[in-house]
Amino acid sequence: MSIESVAILSPGDMGHAIGQLLRENELHVLTCLAGRSNRTRQLSEQAGITDVPSIKELVAQADVLMSVTVSEAVPGLCQEISEAVKATGTDLLFAECNAIAPELSREMESVLKSGGARYVDASIIGGPPRNGSSPRLYASGDNVAELLQLRDFGLDVRDLGDQLGRASGIKMCYAAMTKGTTALHAELLIAAEKLGLTEEVMAEFSNTQPAVVERMEGWMPGMPAKSRRWVSEMEEIEKTFSDLGLTPNIFKGVADMYRMIGETSLGDENPESRDKARNLAETIRAINEAI
Repeated sequence: MSIESVAILSPGDMGHAIGQLLRENELHVLTCLAGRSNRTRQLSEQAGITDVPSIKELVAQADVLMSVTVSEAVPGLCQEISEAVKATGTDLLFAECNAIAPELSREMESVLKSGGARYVDASIIGGPPRNGSSPRLYASGDNVAELLQLRDFGLDVRDLGDQLGRASGIKMCYAAMTKGTTALHAELLIAAEKLGLTEEVMAEFSNTQPAVVERMEGWMPGMPAKSRRWVSEMEEIEKTFSDLGLTPNIFKGVADMYRMIGETSLGDENPESRDKARNLAETIRAINEAI
């Protein structure tokens, strides 16, 4: 199948930027904004993505649908798309691009195949596209060859072979490092703040762990705006490790940290509205006061 149109659900932080990249490379990009927030609508409009009125119409017009949403929404969305494909009889390639456990991805393949869609296990590593750049879109499963066509439209698609779950697995391992360490950094810095040792702890880190300080300063101020949607992602990592016979408890704690931060007023922020002038020390102080 030659790809001429791609649907994005949902055109949020990552989705709208991927959609814009594909559109700028002359691919027709669609979405369905029914029931979506005003922010998602604005992002989609900024990216020049075409809105269609219903999911059935979306699957009827798209050659590929990329699922780019929060982890907890995956089962419901997959079921909805499967039913729409079955009802319309359309030929659709479905790329499940979210941060989910490999076992859940295998379950979702069955759901999509039952409706008549073809399935690709995929995951996204890296920030949203900016100025023509692309995150890495890892893909695995029997239908990867079709998705590789998106390379021609600016997307960095990487083939991990025909074994389903490999693309989901690399995301689980990578996010365990990036978001796991961010939660660890947040907790220890909040502890230092409560102990009145922030200055001393940061001085020790600056002297002996400068790369860690640089990472804290780069990640921490923007983290509260993403904390709520990271909770279900950490729960997927917890499930992945448990399925492998490893302890799930580390990421049970990481999910708890992001849940706690998400329940503060800082969790109401989004990447556009957050205070971009707020530094690391101010962020930790604000979280500590809020909890």
